[in-house]
Amino acid sequence: MSKNTNAPRYVAFQRGKRVAEGSEAKIAAQLAALSISPYAYRAYDADFDPSAQAMVFDLTTGERIELMPDAAHAAAEPDVPAPPPVGPGRPKLGVISREVTLLPHDWEWLNQQPGGASVTLRKLVLTARRMSQGADRARQAKIVCYRFVTAIAGHEAGYEEATRALFAGNPELFTANTESWPPDVRDHARLLANAAFTAHAEAETATGAST
Repeated sequence: MSKNTNAPRYVAFQRGKRVAEGSEAKIAAQLAALSISPYAYRAYDADFDPSAQAMVFDLTTGERIELMPDAAHAAAEPDVPAPPPVGPGRPKLGVISREVTLLPHDWEWLNQQPGGASVTLRKLVLTARRMSQGADRARQAKIVCYRFVTAIAGHEAGYEEATRALFAGNPELFTANTESWPPDVRDHARLLANAAFTAHAEAETATGAST
């Protein structure tokens, strides 16, 4: 499946309202058209109103970002994916050689396995990744949601209760405690939280099936 390169990577909010989305350059251009500042507050600017500033978030990580002052000028340039990094090892397999420290009897056991130590270690890593990928996905989804709500809704009523519900995997409690939030903030927070709750439920189901 090909990656959707047209999907927006960033979203911007101002005073609790969703005002822009897209690439970094497009966000900057949209905000400029609305006469909204996307740039960081400068303490020495006595006339600057912090509430008028847009808060821009990375949709993948949930982190707030600061746009570069010249980002709007790049709005007309197409998004070009960066070339994949080239690292050490055999390029065709993507193998990277690193030191692994084990006790002598561990090395003895590995060397006795079919294919030797390297093949066995790769199989062990693959098995561990398969077993933990659900929990890892759920954990990351919770972190993305937590970063967003902490940055933009940390002052809202029910924030602490909502974050506890998020990490406890309680969608009903999260929904109840975000009801009074600004609609755009609430809806985006719930969207992120639902992804976390779904991943959490899937991880628990997978864990139960494996026991």
